[in-house]
Amino acid sequence: MAESRAAGRAFSERTAWARSLETPLRGFLRTEIGSAAFLLAATLVALVWVNVDSASYENLWRTQLSIHVGGSGVALDLRHWVNSGLMTFFFFVIGLEARREFDMGELRQRRRVALPVLAGLGGMAVPVAIYLAANAGRSSAHGWGVAMSTDTAFALGMLALVGPRFPDRLRAFMLTVVVVDDVLALVVIATVYSGHIALMALLIAVGIVAAILVVRTAGVHYGLVYAALGATTWIALFKSGVDPVVVGLVMGLLTYAYPAARVDLERASDLFRLFREQPTPELERTARAGLRSAISANDRLQQLYHPWTSYVIVPLFALANAGIVISGGFLSHAYTSPITLGILIGYVVGKPVGITGTAWVVTRLSGGRLRPPVGWVAVAGAGAVAGIGFTISLLIATHAFGGVQLEEAKLGVLSAALVASLATWLVFNAAARLPKRLRLRGLLGTAEPIIDLEEPVDPERDHIRGPADAPVTVLEYGDFECPFCGRAEPVMRELLADFGDVRYVWRHLPLTDVHPRAPAAAEAAEAAGAQGAFWEMHDLLLDHQDALRASDLIGYAEDIGLDVERFEDDLRQGAGTAHIAEDVDSADLSGVSGTPTFFINGRRHHGAYDIATLSAEVRAARARAAIAQ
Repeated sequence: MAESRAAGRAFSERTAWARSLETPLRGFLRTEIGSAAFLLAATLVALVWVNVDSASYENLWRTQLSIHVGGSGVALDLRHWVNSGLMTFFFFVIGLEARREFDMGELRQRRRVALPVLAGLGGMAVPVAIYLAANAGRSSAHGWGVAMSTDTAFALGMLALVGPRFPDRLRAFMLTVVVVDDVLALVVIATVYSGHIALMALLIAVGIVAAILVVRTAGVHYGLVYAALGATTWIALFKSGVDPVVVGLVMGLLTYAYPAARVDLERASDLFRLFREQPTPELERTARAGLRSAISANDRLQQLYHPWTSYVIVPLFALANAGIVISGGFLSHAYTSPITLGILIGYVVGKPVGITGTAWVVTRLSGGRLRPPVGWVAVAGAGAVAGIGFTISLLIATHAFGGVQLEEAKLGVLSAALVASLATWLVFNAAARLPKRLRLRGLLGTAEPIIDLEEPVDPERDHIRGPADAPVTVLEYGDFECPFCGRAEPVMRELLADFGDVRYVWRHLPLTDVHPRAPAAAEAAEAAGAQGAFWEMHDLLLDHQDALRASDLIGYAEDIGLDVERFEDDLRQGAGTAHIAEDVDSADLSGVSGTPTFFINGRRHHGAYDIATLSAEVRAARARAAIAQ
């Protein structure tokens, strides 16, 4: 059954509500851009501070802070508490984000992991080779690790600022590359730049990690248990002489991500309803536990820690480590130093050559079976932005160097970040000047997209509004009593008015546990559809969500000129229940648990559904469809 209406209602509703709607993805992207700004501001403050009063700068960060329990404890200066303590949470968030990409994002198809991993390795090997060539035969060659790792916060922030408008695939590619960077850099810190290794303490740390795996396998979900085990691992690694920041990345990678299941949400609704009826402390704890378990720990922990790491921890790290006393004599000396030049050239030249070159070689050797998820212009942009090495580079520099050599290394890192940012802007600015088709191919590539929609659109049964041969299909799982679906409706009307080559599909997902009138409303829409008026009834139901009683439904049937007697018969006989059940089953197969949920050309849309965001996604889908033709 396919209905399409030639003349619809006016697409005039405003969507200011949607433009201000907060969603996890929108919040994350804003945090990503904002964190880069905070990081830059903290770097500038450090440079100004150390050049105005270097004594106060150094005295603050050398202040000792000790924590003792009984006869043992940890004593570090403030700089090392930031570098080895607080930065553990930064790497924890990186691990969480990487795990989410592996479980739910672009990288859940494991064959898509190989190329960015190999590109990440190439993007580390070439800069290291350049640095070693510049420092051959010198003691400074020991600092090769400074030149290999990309700064996640700066790189992703810069990508969000100057990159293409279709960032999801590129961001997933970049995230994999930088996680490879981070893992190997932390291994290098632990094995090359750590001091004397205390074997017993290291074995204890390994044993605790094994215990964490056992606890996770046993299904323990108490956060305090993992926090205690993680803190104990951190202390054991610290006592072993290994930099303990690696604990954060390991704990993040071990934290599963998964979409909220409809059965879990329904159970949470039941628990809350019990608490509403009997507001006792016991039922409050039960309801809270049910709500918490419906959302993956990965999502909850990202929501909790990402703003803190972005706006507090990473800027504090920059403030503690980026200070360099700058003078004309120092600059003239440093820019002829093999340390500064090795780092600068390694990042600015080695990173793009290593990443882009490795990706190209892997694509050729695999006969195209392994290829980047984006176009080659985007890969080149990713290589350029990967030249921003800041956080881990400075961290390794503090391990590898001291005195003037440390200052030279810092200057090389900061200079590379500046030049790489400019190079990234130049790459994407040049791409914007290419002819449209060439630009889209260069940014989006020709890799097959991941399809999240398990049941493809069927014109013989689905309700379709718009041209049947449209290159872009927006499918919504909706509930006629859901207020968010009601608010999304004018957005869809505006979208269809703005784009003449988009078809819109509605599938039912009545949330019976929270919207008791939604099933009857869905059946009314199907009964109207049996008389060729599905979309007329659809629009009325969403416009009158507070009036979905049986008498209201019959009144709507009269308003749109249906055969009311036939309409009532269909409602009594449940003529549309089979169709609704099929829609609900297809939603379950596709992992849909809430409304509204949108799919654009079979790919699930995560995040905001305001007109600007959906329009950008539609343009991206249309561009990919044009490339595929």
